[in-house]
Amino acid sequence: MSGKKISYIIDNDIAIITINNPPMNAMSMEVWGELDRALNELDSRKDEIKVVIMTGKGKAFVVGADIKSFLNLTQEKARSRLKKTRRVYLKLERFERPVICAVNGYCLGAGLELAMCCDIRIASTEAKFGQPEINLGIIPGGGGTQRLSRLVGVGLAKELIYTGKSINAERAADIGLVNRVVNPEGLINDVLKTAELIASKPPLAVGAAKEVIDRGLNMSLMESLEIEAYQWSYLCGTNDQKEGALAFLEKRQPKFTGR
Repeated sequence: MSGKKISYIIDNDIAIITINNPPMNAMSMEVWGELDRALNELDSRKDEIKVVIMTGKGKAFVVGADIKSFLNLTQEKARSRLKKTRRVYLKLERFERPVICAVNGYCLGAGLELAMCCDIRIASTEAKFGQPEINLGIIPGGGGTQRLSRLVGVGLAKELIYTGKSINAERAADIGLVNRVVNPEGLINDVLKTAELIASKPPLAVGAAKEVIDRGLNMSLMESLEIEAYQWSYLCGTNDQKEGALAFLEKRQPKFTGR
């Protein structure tokens, strides 16, 4: 699929989505629409995919929303806009395959909200992170107040949102906002290695792990432990579980089939 602003390729079980809206990859409603369609297409082809990578082209991942479009917003138009964009955020967050965000540059506002919907975030040393919406007289509306506090803690999230300040990639790693930081020239190779490693694992188990972790975040410990126990028991009846155990005992690489 290749749109004007969003494109993707699938190669060796890995899909790579690229945002390309020069100069800074702002998220206009056109871009949101293309991303929505791309995720729909990838969902329909998920049997071809084990991991998804999302990145931006140029010096920004996503710098934020298209601010010019804010000038004519009313409360009604804002609610309608959020209804459309929230659907895309949730579609990305709930995608059945693991999603890795390769943060190549500025990751602000809607860009950070997109990145936080991904399972893993790996950043270039040139990346910058922030929720600067307060400077426009608003707050994050795409999940920033909720996902940021869950990732880095309430106090740090409040500081970043109240002040609108940006932080560098090293600080983002220190507070747990990104998994790690790599040199710009090595970013995609690093992300691909991680994607390939995940793709080599049994897909049923990877999918179960994602579901249990994500669902458990909004449940009590006892409820989430029940879901974990159910999935563990289910996986014990799969061919991949038997193959994994046998390969370990035979000291060879397992051959997982997703069954």
